[in-house]
This record gives sequence, structure tokens and C-alpha cells, in this order.
Amino acid sequence: MKLKPLGDRLLVKRLEVEERTIGGIIIPDSAKEKPLKGEVVAVGPGKLDDSGARIAIGVKEGEIVLFAKYAGTEISIDGVDHLVMREDDILAVVAA
Repeated sequence: MKLKPLGDRLLVKRLEVEERTIGGIIIPDSAKEKPLKGEVVAVGPGKLDDSGARIAIGVKEGEIVLFAKYAGTEISIDGVDHLVMREDDILAVVAA
């Protein structure tokens, strides 16, 4: 299924968390927190300002971003969990 976000929304796929700590301890699923890092899969066209001009979104498809803990709405696309969130929910872009 293809999904195109509207306005200033983004489609983000969460990145997997390491299942082991640095010391080698395996973390069970019940103790894992959802990752706060993901890859931008799709970007909306941006929101409109008062004059009707489009304001472009500051992130691009393929970038790795950090987002707020309770950001976005969870959806499943072809069995893979994604988040639809506003650009304001993005905290930072991870530099390559």
C-alpha cells in the first residue's frame, strides 16, 4: 500500500532497538521501550501560510530523525509499523 501524507505530516518507520546491552545482557520484549528514532519514508507537501504560499518541510525522505515519545499515530502498512506525525514532532535529524 502506498501512503502520501498531507500538509505538514510525515510517514516514519521506527528503527529497531538493540536486543542486547553493551554488557551482553539480552533485553526481553516486555522491558523494551519503543525506539524514538526512525527513517522518514514519505513527506507531505508542507502547510500553507496565511497568504496561501506553501511552507516546505525541513526533512527529506530517507533521513533518520529523533521524535518525541508520544508523537504521531501508529499505523501498520503491509505488516510493518509506521507513524504518521507532524513536522513539529521531529526533535532532530541524525547527521550521517
